[in-house]
Amino acid sequence: MGIIGAGVSGIAAAKQLSHHNPIVFEASDSIGGVWSHCSYNSTKLQSHRRDYEFTDFPWPQRDNPDFPTHLEILSYLHSYAQHFDVLKNIRFNSKVVEIRFTGNREVSGCASPFPGQHVWEVAVQTNHSDTIQWYGFEFVVVCVGKYGDIPKIPSFPQKKGPEIFEGKVMHTLDYSKLDQEAATELLKGKKVVVVGFKKSGLDLAMECAQANQGPEGQACTMIVRTLHWTVPHYWIWGLPFFLFFSTRSSQFIHERPDQGLLRTLLCLMLSPLRRGISKFIESYLLWKLPLEKYGLKPEHPFVEDYASCQMAIMPENFFSEAEKGKIVFKKASMWWFWNGGIEFEDNTRLNADVVVLATGFDGKKKLKTILPEPFCSLLEYPSGIMPLYRGTIHPLIPNMAFVGFVESVSNLHSSELRSMWLSGLVDDKFKLPSVESMLSQTAEEIEVMKRSTRFYKRHCISTYSINHSDEICKDLGWSSWRKKNWLSEVFGPYSIEDYAKED
Repeated sequence: MGIIGAGVSGIAAAKQLSHHNPIVFEASDSIGGVWSHCSYNSTKLQSHRRDYEFTDFPWPQRDNPDFPTHLEILSYLHSYAQHFDVLKNIRFNSKVVEIRFTGNREVSGCASPFPGQHVWEVAVQTNHSDTIQWYGFEFVVVCVGKYGDIPKIPSFPQKKGPEIFEGKVMHTLDYSKLDQEAATELLKGKKVVVVGFKKSGLDLAMECAQANQGPEGQACTMIVRTLHWTVPHYWIWGLPFFLFFSTRSSQFIHERPDQGLLRTLLCLMLSPLRRGISKFIESYLLWKLPLEKYGLKPEHPFVEDYASCQMAIMPENFFSEAEKGKIVFKKASMWWFWNGGIEFEDNTRLNADVVVLATGFDGKKKLKTILPEPFCSLLEYPSGIMPLYRGTIHPLIPNMAFVGFVESVSNLHSSELRSMWLSGLVDDKFKLPSVESMLSQTAEEIEVMKRSTRFYKRHCISTYSINHSDEICKDLGWSSWRKKNWLSEVFGPYSIEDYAKED
């Protein structure tokens, strides 16, 4: 068995599949994925550490903050890998550059995970050498994720791209490789433009403001194309945030796949409550944060950002820096370069020394560079989103699994649970349904996403994550669960460790 990638999903899969002695190919020299290669000096965990914890490996209690830094997360992941002896299976500086299918083209996605012969050949480039070594596997688990490696770069009109700009242009992927001294030198005293208003852009603008304190400091300008809701913390009018979305009772107000007629009627009856909760949260955010003052109030409901896993924590003191003039905002749907900076569709110009593109990553392109045809063309068939049964198996790609591509409230928990499910599958503890059935199930999930948010292509299951986990646990034979007390049974937040396998 081969595993590609040693990020969070990769080490979770390697641990759960350790009895198959997998070979894990990691292109870099360390585990951790985006936490190792795409984090700034100020990057912290978005969620509480208890929501980012392996079920059988708790965070150490000593002096760990509720929202650990990326270095503390890397330390935790290294401790996990060492504790479960995962590192012995990882081959570092081993980049997968090509995958070939050598099996029967007629084999369906629900065939045996171990057909008795190699069906995939994996080409690996080691230590940036020119030598390519091929490995044969009966089953391959792809854990390269959607973020990092390949930046998403905007397209520009002819002769209006970065090549004509006399300053420095870089993507956040390049910026994350800088140490603190180099990052400060890049930003200090410079007219910096940050393109993007998601978490990477917000954190970068904050680092820019901190590097430009004092009268000599320059303002950082954020170019905002699409506004998204941000939250200052996980409390809404004195109530914990999880009450609104992350309990069994709260998920009754959201649609889920294959919910049946009664559940559909109940969801329809409760739709005013769903909209009311979204308005309730929005009212707090507009009171707590000066979104309207700076023209940063999104037009869409808060619940759409939650349903697409786009809710971000606002960096501490962010609007204090905006109040001091260290961070300014420019809303624009179209822009391009001129030799002195950025030009907008209204013909206004913005002088700049440094432009940083916080425009995200092209996870699909990352997969398409290694997967062969016809499977490469099937990645987004038939809906434009990769159909993954149980968030793991593409019904039309045999003997291959994808872990870490469908987002949820807690991606670590989701990756761990799906790795447990995958282990059960390859150990023949249950069988996959037919290809037609899996395609129908994934199509229904995607339709639910489309009805929940306009940003559905991010492939997020946050509004029905408990139901998704229930189905996985049912496949594994975990048909009962234990709760700490009756109150949490009715209202409490869900976690994987609530489940106990029946004897």
